[in-house]
Amino acid sequence: DAVCQLPLLACASAGLRIKTEGIPTLLDIETPNVNSQRMRHAGKGLLSLALMDSRNHTLRWMAAYEEALAARNFVVPQGLEVNPPVWELGHIGWFQEWWIARNVQRQRGSSCDPTLPRLASLEAQADRWYDSTHVPHASRWTLDLPDLQATKQYLADTMEVTLELLEGADAGDEKSDDALYFYRLALFHEDMHGEAFAHMAQTLGIKLSNPKELMTPLSNMAMREPLLFPATRWSLGSMPGGFVFDNEKWGHELAVPEFEIDAQAVTWAQYTEFVEDGGYDEERFWSSTGWAWVHNQERRTPRHVEQMRQGVLQQRFGRLARVPLQQAALHVSCYEAEAWCRWAERRLPTEVEWEVAAHAGASRGFRWGEVWEWTATNFRAYPGFTPDPYTDYSLPWFGTHRVLRGASFATRERMKSAKYRNFYLPWRDDVFSGFRSCAV
Repeated sequence: DAVCQLPLLACASAGLRIKTEGIPTLLDIETPNVNSQRMRHAGKGLLSLALMDSRNHTLRWMAAYEEALAARNFVVPQGLEVNPPVWELGHIGWFQEWWIARNVQRQRGSSCDPTLPRLASLEAQADRWYDSTHVPHASRWTLDLPDLQATKQYLADTMEVTLELLEGADAGDEKSDDALYFYRLALFHEDMHGEAFAHMAQTLGIKLSNPKELMTPLSNMAMREPLLFPATRWSLGSMPGGFVFDNEKWGHELAVPEFEIDAQAVTWAQYTEFVEDGGYDEERFWSSTGWAWVHNQERRTPRHVEQMRQGVLQQRFGRLARVPLQQAALHVSCYEAEAWCRWAERRLPTEVEWEVAAHAGASRGFRWGEVWEWTATNFRAYPGFTPDPYTDYSLPWFGTHRVLRGASFATRERMKSAKYRNFYLPWRDDVFSGFRSCAV
């Protein structure tokens, strides 16, 4: 594949090695479909496969961008919701190198000191280009970035070093979570950027020649009655063991009153009723900030929708598509989700209600994973929170963002966890977001 310029990978008895000779292509490897719980506890062998699988996925996305944007040198409009694609690609390699190859305390895992000086990068200008903490978003359009071929070579070189270090990592029973922490972090970070490539492509209207190669198609959902859950006590958050994101730390028990929750996300059929009933014209359904957003955006329907009478027509990756009414409503902001709930005389679930239902309702038809789901919970730290070494992951966003739970059709299987806390500002509708509701 001339588009994807990573060298071939061979499995030798001495371990995994990336060859530097031969025809450039995708990494010649497949990894099994592994769920999140197993991936968070993955050892060196499974991590090696997963890291290469994630890189393949990144390169397949970049191939789609290359097909659409190479003729205009990958220039995309500047905006809060997107990054220059070549910058995004380079940042993925930089992040992996920063936390693994250049980190002198990588064996200490989440207890390492992130302020210590780093070893030199394979690319002398890498920090100046790709350090998202110190490279302002707006400046990424004016950087003197290397071209696509050089960027891919940087990713190949850093991956080779990562796999060599992983092979030699001291991952004994007592210290395995520490020794493998940054490899797991780099994997999940790249998977997150894989999904970011997906919703950036949707935002930019990039036509995909084979979307099914990159994402699981959205499915039609049979409507089920809401589920009633009795009052209970629940441990919200994760417990020690394996990889844990810092905003999941640590599990703490909460009393949860009885609640009724939808068995699936709100569908287009349900959302269309709100639109046809004049939902975007009635201030009483909206919060003050939501109402201001509606007028500022001149919004009459969810984003990318061009028609909601006699069916839904929505732009999907640069093509106008008739959307089945049984699919989950997509590209809905938190403001719109709250307005629909007020119109329907329902409410958004709290994140603890969502988590209880996802666990206790699995055998009762509670369905999730089609769209990220807005909750009523503001993104805040759990009791006793301390940031992990990657301090910019959660800490800067507490108090301003809203929690979403679940996963979307573009989320990799190994990322899907009922404990995972996604978070965005409430106006974001570029991501693959929807919602479900609870009885008031």
